[in-house]
Amino acid sequence: MSVTAAAGFTAAGVTSGLKSAGRDLALVVNVGPLRHAAAVFTSNRVAAAPVLWSRQAISDGRADAVVLNSGGANACTGPEGFADTHHTAERVAEALDLSAQDVLVCSTGLIGERLDMGALLPGVDAAVAVLADDDDAASSAADAIRTTDSVSKTAQAAGAGFVVGGMAKGAGMLAPGMATMLSVITTDAVISQQDLDSALREAVRVSFDRADSDGCMSTNDTVIAMASGAHPQAHESGVDLHEFQAALTEVCRDLAAQLIADAEGAAHEIAITTVNAASEEDAETAGRSVARSNLFKTAIFGQDPNWGRILSAVGTTDVAFDPATIDVAVNGVWICRGGGIGEDRAGVDLTGRTVQVTIDLKSGDSEATILTNDLTHDYVHENSAYST
Repeated sequence: MSVTAAAGFTAAGVTSGLKSAGRDLALVVNVGPLRHAAAVFTSNRVAAAPVLWSRQAISDGRADAVVLNSGGANACTGPEGFADTHHTAERVAEALDLSAQDVLVCSTGLIGERLDMGALLPGVDAAVAVLADDDDAASSAADAIRTTDSVSKTAQAAGAGFVVGGMAKGAGMLAPGMATMLSVITTDAVISQQDLDSALREAVRVSFDRADSDGCMSTNDTVIAMASGAHPQAHESGVDLHEFQAALTEVCRDLAAQLIADAEGAAHEIAITTVNAASEEDAETAGRSVARSNLFKTAIFGQDPNWGRILSAVGTTDVAFDPATIDVAVNGVWICRGGGIGEDRAGVDLTGRTVQVTIDLKSGDSEATILTNDLTHDYVHENSAYST
């Protein structure tokens, strides 16, 4: 049920006409009793109008509703685009008897074009009219935020006295901080705003921030978490924070993996795990250097386990390792040993969709996994014609 799996939330997804076909406007509402919220936004200096608005709106740690549209990013649209975001929040607030400052706004689609407010604002009214707390409503909301996504992305997890549910969109322009995506995560946990914020930032750090499809960072990235405190077995003292962190991280990792699995044109989903690094930061840096290598990504597309491209990518970093001791495995075959020739690369099977790369730096005991995908003809075709 994703965003309605947690008690205290309603959702809707409708067709407003922002896209040529299909649903394009979603609404998620927290009906309380708590209305704590936290968010993580893109670190791109060219931030879309909805990001600028939502950063301000959530500064007090509260959000009563989130309205999201596909069919247009409302990025690089100047003061007029910011006014469009403001008007959208005001329309939601008026319809639900809220303060506009407690309404967050998210947009996704083509950069550099104004939204059709003549379609969007009536779409808000239509969404308010069909708000519900059932699975159909949640599924409609998840469907409405898709752009080039071929499928909706949803996830949920639970613990003692709480449920966490979430939805996300994203299939390209995926690179940290964060990945190119929108995500709304809900929970009925009794949790302070400060603890929710800390838990979300940690979950994003090890999930969405480690999804790196094509090295291109969006102007619109937003992950929002809202807590209603409405779980029927909620404890007044709150949830176990370790258990909550684990569940929230599970949901974020699940959604991040779904983004990579649906990456534009991808033929392979690749997990690059760096082990025995001097630090977690080193492990992440090494893995990301490989994920950003077009030579590596095209090799995987061609089913060529070219481990030299992996070593050369790691060698561009400042992580601690000895080039004479590094080992590399692809799908369980250690084709590089001690920085040189290992097992026969012909033993590597790349005919399946999933690929596991393991890089052993032999420099410590830390590890991290970066998720990426291969670079294909279909990716080039889709993105060469995206705005036409």
